[in-house]
Amino acid sequence: SVLDANGREVAREVVQEGEQAPTAPDGGKVKLTPLSLIFSNEEFGYRTITVERPLCDEQGRLVLGERGKNKGKPQADGALRDTENVPLAEDVEVYFRREVLPHARDAWIDHEKTKVGYEIPFNRHFYVFEPPRPLDEIDADLKQVTDRILSMIGELSA
Repeated sequence: SVLDANGREVAREVVQEGEQAPTAPDGGKVKLTPLSLIFSNEEFGYRTITVERPLCDEQGRLVLGERGKNKGKPQADGALRDTENVPLAEDVEVYFRREVLPHARDAWIDHEKTKVGYEIPFNRHFYVFEPPRPLDEIDADLKQVTDRILSMIGELSA
């Protein structure tokens, strides 16, 4: 089953055409298309984290905060600020160590700016590749169009 005791989706399941449709969270049946995919809500979620880098003066020394909670800590350089989208299912710190720190050893996360978002990437999950027409067929169409254009030009000059 893809639903927990509270009716929440808990796992992805692929249902092929002709199979029994699972129950939807509202108690109804899921309408099947040739291929139906069922996802948990968490699979569409992500956290947007703000990655900060330190501000340096002209000599390359760190500029430190002078008052408040930032006193003695490196100031963030707005020109070097970046964001990363981290899947909800993944730990932010693990992602940060794996994806950011190897490229920017002095970076840190500003957790106060972290936001949660959701996106349903239809193309990623439902795109079906359709191979292009055979080259011979395309060449024949081009020749036919070219011949028609040449005949129209010939009619104009006659």
